[in-house]
Amino acid sequence: MSTISTHVLDTTLGKPAMGISVLLEENSQDGWKVAGQGTTDADGRCRNLCNDTGAGTFRLIFTLEEYFSHQNRHSIYPEVTITFRVDGTGHYHIPLLLSDNGYTTYRGS
Repeated sequence: MSTISTHVLDTTLGKPAMGISVLLEENSQDGWKVAGQGTTDADGRCRNLCNDTGAGTFRLIFTLEEYFSHQNRHSIYPEVTITFRVDGTGHYHIPLLLSDNGYTTYRGS
């Protein structure tokens, strides 16, 4: 079984991004279904989005509009979606490195 977590870092500020809503969905025969949800903490983390899953295709949806608006910043990205595969073994940590007009992601540890 696998676990899934995420971490958002605001590269413009050089700090963790606190208060971002994160939705984890799993693709099933009936379409996308909610597998977990949370809000990034003071360290920019959602540690326990999914604690026990098998193999499958998942996506993380980060709602960003409120985060940027709260700081009087503007971004072209109201949300970011990251779709990824899980093999059912090990931990999947999917960080998001974020700025006002760009982002990147990778499989962390």
